[in-house]
Amino acid sequence: LQDAYPDRKIRVVDTLCAALGQGLLVWYACKKRDEGKTLEELTAWVEENKQHICHWVTVDDLSHLKRGGRISATTALVGTMLNIKPIIYVNEEGKLINTAKVRGRKASVEALAKKMGETALTGKNDTVFICHGDCIEDAEYLAERIKNEIGVKEVRIAYVGSVIGSHSGPGTLALFFIGKAGTV
Repeated sequence: LQDAYPDRKIRVVDTLCAALGQGLLVWYACKKRDEGKTLEELTAWVEENKQHICHWVTVDDLSHLKRGGRISATTALVGTMLNIKPIIYVNEEGKLINTAKVRGRKASVEALAKKMGETALTGKNDTVFICHGDCIEDAEYLAERIKNEIGVKEVRIAYVGSVIGSHSGPGTLALFFIGKAGTV
């Protein structure tokens, strides 16, 4: 692209983010751009803050994690029988880490709100993003919980993308916000 557009500046940053985690980082960068930050300042800001984008995820159906090779058939079978829902975090290397298991859907949604309460950086969470795999009621419930209990100003809700959705399935619920780096 530099050959085609020699007068343009291009900066590449590995955000280590997925889905709306990357969207949230870009959203904040656009706000900084609108405040007058230069490309160099924006690049530095993204590099400094990419480790603060927290991704907390739960899924409703373990069969999609099994098909994707993330869990064994035995784990999927037993977990489904016991109504186990994983609580997943994207770590500082951009890898999915299963941090907890809870019983039941409501407990998994509550766990996402609790993790945000424990790790969110006060004053920086003007906006958070939630994505869902065809479970808008759960997304709206989570949004209201974090608005009321954590004081988030704005929550933007969207569908999970098709690539991630094919690995996580219907009932995927993910919460993205600025928080403490490396905190699980």
